[in-house]
Order: sequence, then C-alpha cells, then structure tokens
Amino acid sequence: MSMKKLSLIPLLVLGLHAYAQHDDASRFASLITTDGLQKHLTIIAGEEMQGRETGTEGQRKAAAYIESQFKLTGLGMPEGMGNYQQFYPLHKDSMTGCKLMADGRELAQGTDYIIPATTNDNGNFSSSSFVFVGYGIEDPNYNDYTGLDVKGKTIILFLGEPKKDGKYLVNGTTRSSEWTFPGLSKKLALAAQKGAAGVLVINPNMETFNKRTVDNSKKTNMYYPRNKGDKKLNFANLSHAPASILLGNTFDSLLKRSKNNLPFKKDELFEKNIPVLYNYTEQREVINASNVLGIVEGTDKKDEYVFLTAHYDHLGMHDGKIYYGADDDGSGTAGIIHMAEAFAKAKKAGKGPRRTVVFMAVSGEEKGLLGSEYYSENPVYPMEKTSVDLNIDMVGRIDTERKTADTLNYVYVVGHDKLSSDLPVINEGVNNKYCNLVLDYKFDDPNDPNRIYFRSDHYNFARKGVPVLFFYDGMLKSDYHKPTDTIDKINWPLFEKRVRMIFHTAWEMANRDNMLKRDIPLPESALQR
Repeated sequence: MSMKKLSLIPLLVLGLHAYAQHDDASRFASLITTDGLQKHLTIIAGEEMQGRETGTEGQRKAAAYIESQFKLTGLGMPEGMGNYQQFYPLHKDSMTGCKLMADGRELAQGTDYIIPATTNDNGNFSSSSFVFVGYGIEDPNYNDYTGLDVKGKTIILFLGEPKKDGKYLVNGTTRSSEWTFPGLSKKLALAAQKGAAGVLVINPNMETFNKRTVDNSKKTNMYYPRNKGDKKLNFANLSHAPASILLGNTFDSLLKRSKNNLPFKKDELFEKNIPVLYNYTEQREVINASNVLGIVEGTDKKDEYVFLTAHYDHLGMHDGKIYYGADDDGSGTAGIIHMAEAFAKAKKAGKGPRRTVVFMAVSGEEKGLLGSEYYSENPVYPMEKTSVDLNIDMVGRIDTERKTADTLNYVYVVGHDKLSSDLPVINEGVNNKYCNLVLDYKFDDPNDPNRIYFRSDHYNFARKGVPVLFFYDGMLKSDYHKPTDTIDKINWPLFEKRVRMIFHTAWEMANRDNMLKRDIPLPESALQR
C-alpha cells in the first residue's frame, strides 16, 4: 500500500487564487491554535459529558455546549430549522411477552427458543401444520421448495446454504452467497412471498442458548427506524432439543447434513400435521438525538455549500467507567468548532467565504452512522448544491502501528480517488503550499481490510454523490474504543497542524470559482456497506 506526497503543483494547474487571498487564508488559519483546540477538547472529553453516548444526558450536554459555541462565535442558524439542532428519532425495543406452542406443548423461552427483538415486531401466527424446507432457498441452481406448498403453514429451516466439492451450489464459487449473508432476511422474505404463516429457525452450530444470547435477544440497540422495515415474517430460533422433537428421528441426519453444508434431498423435506402457535409483543422507546449545525453564510455563491463534519458522540459509560473519546471524535469536534471561529472572524473582517460553510457536529456515528444518515435523507441544504464534505474523525493522535520516520507529520486522507478529480488537486495543493504534511492514502486501497471509507459520516454524503475527503490519524489499536482514549494522549502540535491544513482545504473549496466536479462514479461496491 502506497504512501503519497506530491511536490508543489504549479499555481496555474491548481487555479488557486491571488496572493492576497492566500495571505488572508494564512492570516485566519493562524487563529487555529493548540490553546483553542485544548480549550474545547478539555470540555468535550471531560468527565461531565459522561462519554457522550447517543441518546443519553451526556450527549445532550455535549450538543448544548457545541450549540453555545456556535452562538458565541456568531454562526448563523440554518434557515427553516428554528434551532441549531436537527433532532431525529431513534428507537429502542424491549420484549414484553412471548409464547411458542407446538403440538399443544408450550416451549420454554430462553431454553427451547428465543425471539430476537432486533428482527421481530409485535405479531402472532398459528398453523395446523409445519413444513421442513431444508435451507429455505429457491434459486435456479438449488431449490428447496420444489413440490412443497407452504401457504398458511409454519416453515422450519436451517441457516446456511449447500456446497459441493468446496463450492457453493447457488453461485458456483468458494464464497457464500446472499443466502448466507444477509441470509435469514432473504429467507424470510421468500417465505413471506410464498404465503407462509411464520418461521422457526435452526442454527446448526448453536445447540443451546447461553445467558448472554438470551438476554440480548430481549432488547435491541438504538436504531434508525428504517432498520427494522425489511422484516417480512415473525420467527423464533429453536435450540436443538425441541427441533429434534418436532423433526423426529431424522433430526440427527438432517443436522449432520446442514453442519457439512450438504444439499437436502427431496425425500428429506416434509410436512407434519403438528399445530404451531406463536405470539410476541414488545414495547418501543423513542429517543431523540440531534445533529448540531451552524453556518457562515457565503457571499456571491451563498446557495452552494461546503460542509465540515465531525461526530461528537462516543461510547458513554460501561461498568462505571467513562469512555472519554478524546481522539474519537472529540478531536474532530473541537476542530470544527475552532475552524468555525476562524471562518466567522474572516467574515467579520470582510473576508468571508464565497460559498456558505456549514459546520455540522453529528451524533449517532458510533451506533452506525445514524445522525449523518438522517441528515442525508432529510438534508437542510440540497445535496446537489453541496460541493464537498470534509469529514474529520480522529486527528489528534499518532497511529501506534505506524513505524515510519514521518509519524509527527502525517495524516491519512480517505476518498481522494473517488467522486471528484478535483479533490486531490486542491487538497495536495494547499497542503504543499502551507503545511507540508505527508498525505497518506493507505486506506483508499480497494483491498483495505478495515473498510475505513465506510466507517464514518462522510459515507452518507458520498452515497448521495457529494465529493468527500475524510481526515484520520489511523488509530485502530492502542486506546481505540477504550476508557483510555483520554486528552493526555493528544499530540497537540500535530493536531493543530492537521486542523490548519483542513481549514486551508475548506477555504480554497469555499472560495474557488466552481463547485467540485463530480466526474468519477462511485463504484457499485462502495454503495453496499
């Protein structure tokens, strides 16, 4: 994986602005200081914020602090919001009751079966018989449903899919198909299409349920409401003991076949006149979280937008310990607050940006990029008029795995080769002129096993076609997602230098004549997280 730092690119190629404009950029970039960053980060990653977990009092305190700084700085409120905070709902579900009966016998929840709250909603079903459908797959290369009528009946199926000679039958390759992942959701959708009443699922590799699995099945994590919309049928997971009773004396051979990914024979698929009754209820808690937005309005191009984003949420408290999230992503949050101050002072001095610069602190990132997903589906400003999103997630430390001589003078830049050919030209140009950081593109390797491009909030802009750059220090080990991600680990001079470089990049993108080109299609693979 290569590391790249360009030599100075001629000004004519860059199309950079006149010397006086650059003098202004330097003047206001110099307002970004270690002291300013430290002031904000000390509060954001302080004990009072309790780790800033989305949906908690700590997150609300952090949002209030960011809003207060935007107001104090003189940032405008996005028109039409009526507030600096864009609130959005998250759901959290908990099971309130369940019942599963087979052949007149009530099965024991937690021992005989579990009903995962994550993928079930309030519902019930009953049938006078069940049909064992093997893996529950229908495909031109393998079909468990041939000759079976499942309408109005309960289906019993195994997770997984069949192989032959080391290759999966469905796709003829050594890699599993969609019948394995997403797997169950695809099987449920097919069962619903065929008119089944409900589904009982057997995991061939889970004979019984441990306490943690049982406890986790009774509740969901916080989720964006659309996440449960794909469910087609209610279902329960069976342990092997009740499955053996239902399927009878053939269960052991069927289990062995599924464990070895062998195809099921037609005479192994059958219907039994055993009635099944299922009932499941849950209650839903709605939790409001928020993104915090402030703007420095542009001049002649104020209806075009440059976004600077960072997520202010972290992991909260666990076992009495605060997960401070100083680097992740207190550093990015402090960075956008301080850059907002610099842009606001430029505007006050009559040197404001041509485009409107939007500073957005996002929540829900640690829950699955939820806040930025909400924004992307409910944008305050048109995505087609959003020139770029510069996202900052962890820029305060040194990657402990980086063993090169430039560890005190680098930043990872992600997304440089996607969506717009303007991205690297502008970013490298201002970096070479003002900062001379090593810009490392390691995480843009298409074979990056960490899939960094998909793991922060810029992704929800990129999937809507907005060019993005993501700035990152590479911390994936050491204190990552641990209570020890604390402010004393920050490398302040490098933190300051990185934020100044991002400021220069935003300044150029906000003041150039044209929005960034959108001339590189996002690969289809990049649209599938």
